[in-house]
Amino acid sequence: MLKISSWEDYECIDAGNAEKLERWNDIILRRPDPQAIWPSSNKWDKMDAWYHRSNKGGGYWEYNKKLPEYWTVQYKDLTFKVSPTNFKHTGLFPEQACNWDLIMDKIKKSDRPLKVLNLFAYTGAASMAAAYAGADEVVHVDASKGMVEWAKENMKLSHLEDKKIRFIVDDCLKFVEREIRRGRKYEIIIMDPPSYGRGPNKELWKFEENIYYLINRCLELFSEKPVLLLINSYTTGISNIVLDNILKTTMLKKYPHGKIETGQLGLSITTNNLVLPCGIYGRWEIDE
Repeated sequence: MLKISSWEDYECIDAGNAEKLERWNDIILRRPDPQAIWPSSNKWDKMDAWYHRSNKGGGYWEYNKKLPEYWTVQYKDLTFKVSPTNFKHTGLFPEQACNWDLIMDKIKKSDRPLKVLNLFAYTGAASMAAAYAGADEVVHVDASKGMVEWAKENMKLSHLEDKKIRFIVDDCLKFVEREIRRGRKYEIIIMDPPSYGRGPNKELWKFEENIYYLINRCLELFSEKPVLLLINSYTTGISNIVLDNILKTTMLKKYPHGKIETGQLGLSITTNNLVLPCGIYGRWEIDE
């Protein structure tokens, strides 16, 4: 398991009873987390906002003090906008910092221009990491116009306006098919596909039905010398072994000179020595 504990502006203070208590810079949030099924004996009486699930679906925030519409957190030299959304998220998944580190390391160590494609790119933390590290071009694709606008805000907060980042609102599968027809090539492809989703024109995405096809098609987007394929997933019931098998039958089959690694992401809990599991990852990579 890859554990993240090097944040200064983020901290998983405690977890248990299907919830987690987090510090985002100087603001403390309490949110549901279905993985935290063990009990917590600590009193969580110091929080600025608490997300309550509704029996009818969704939920709402209870505020103990007035919070700004958004605030920022910094990870190394990157700055991200954080804001409590009506579906409990904050616009950032801090456990993915290890992925950002990997992306930056690969790009900084390369002695050639690298083009990066980020699919299901959300608010763009991975896109900003790639641009900051010096990618020749970053193509950021997400079906949500609101998330793409948020990513543009993160670009400005991180002072990356001078970098070549293309922001595209599109269905990721359709975009990949068009890029293949256009003959576009990339050295790095990143994706964080949801369990279920809709494209801008109501295109249906289901992880179990579409992930293998998408990865197989991405093989046609790689240049002659690919560097990295990175997949992140929060789909319930999907093991990292599934990603391992998919990568072995697609990426490793075509590029046997690379190596595969899969596993689980986790956040270190500061009040004890426990780790909060946070999704799975799979990657094919090669050291240049």
